[in-house]
Amino acid sequence: MLSLESVHAHYGTSHILHGIDLVAEPGRVSAIIGRNGVGKTTTLRTIMGLISPSAGRILLNGADIGGWPAHRVARAGIAYVPEGRLIFPELTVLENIRLAERKPARQWPLSRLLQLFPSLEERLSARGITLSGGEQQMLAIARALISDPAVILLDEPTQGLAPIMVRQLGNAIRHLGESGVAVVLVEQNVGLVEQLAHVMQVMVKGQIVYAAPPEKFHAEAAEIRGRYLTV
Repeated sequence: MLSLESVHAHYGTSHILHGIDLVAEPGRVSAIIGRNGVGKTTTLRTIMGLISPSAGRILLNGADIGGWPAHRVARAGIAYVPEGRLIFPELTVLENIRLAERKPARQWPLSRLLQLFPSLEERLSARGITLSGGEQQMLAIARALISDPAVILLDEPTQGLAPIMVRQLGNAIRHLGESGVAVVLVEQNVGLVEQLAHVMQVMVKGQIVYAAPPEKFHAEAAEIRGRYLTV
């Protein structure tokens, strides 16, 4: 289990996160929604060790990993799929995946990844740059899963994608949760989040100001959107 306890973070002198509390449990999708620039990506980067927390604790199965370098966080069992995918464009699909495999995968071997993303199987020898946006996102997630993570951090996975690709990725994210992975999902598509998440958390100015299961959020959606999500 991953938990954040009163986590603060800065970019230089700018105070971005103001006491974040968050829990991501195995088999559940914990979603963070909010306007642009409120600290959602910073939260994921802080968990991943790309930014050091200035206060608070980040616990993975009881161990405080706050401030660990990113490679050590990854080896502890957290994978990160950043906004923009960041695949290697000149490497093939297979090379992109294999590059992240430190040892033979047990939970998510290549065969299982290709079951999750069957469209990648026929593109294994294609260079990353030739893939569609949706295929690149699938590749980025597959590359993260080959490390057999206990927790996966997904930053805006459906951004800019066609509806059919959004549905396919939504099904894949749902499957990750059902398979026992703890998923932390940052996503602007609130309708999709309502379908996938076990808990929806709204972030405003570096703080979680609202958290509820999707059923409660749906009942209060008009008020929550008006107060926290519309510009």
